[in-house]
Amino acid sequence: MRALIFSLVLAVGTPLAASCPEPSDVRDELRALVAEAKAAQSVTEGRRVAAAMWQVLLRAPDKAAQEALDAGMARREVFDFTGAIKHFDTLVTYCPTYAEGFNQRAFVNYLREDYAQALVDLDVALDLQPLHVGAQSGRALTLMNLGRIAEARAQMLAAVENNPWLSEAALLGEGAPLGPQGEEL
Repeated sequence: MRALIFSLVLAVGTPLAASCPEPSDVRDELRALVAEAKAAQSVTEGRRVAAAMWQVLLRAPDKAAQEALDAGMARREVFDFTGAIKHFDTLVTYCPTYAEGFNQRAFVNYLREDYAQALVDLDVALDLQPLHVGAQSGRALTLMNLGRIAEARAQMLAAVENNPWLSEAALLGEGAPLGPQGEEL
């Protein structure tokens, strides 16, 4: 156990407690934001609500988890995917019930074009937080890249139902990759 804590200290930079506190129950906050997104009357208002959703989802359960999340996102931003994965591995090991750790690791794997691994983490993230619109749209994009178009369309429709202002909604338009399919001749 001491070796595990030591390795977590090295990976994150601050000591991690023996176990991560349970993430806050944010379902009511997310439901309220989904309702706001559906009621939004402009792109500006829709984007404000989407940003508020991210603020809720990016609140880690404690300081050590927040530092691991922030460090992983910082590594991803400079395209250090190996470093990002290390931080997100640490985070999901430490906080296995925090959906955003899995979502962020999935995003890095998506960027690395490891769609199969991204899908595994997106499924975990959505099991933990079904109203995670980012994970919903990310799962749709991942399924699309795996050639599973019908599943991707269904997943994107669910994401757009929760936030009609998603830029990825354009993929559902006429002639777009997830758009309506014409009649077979």
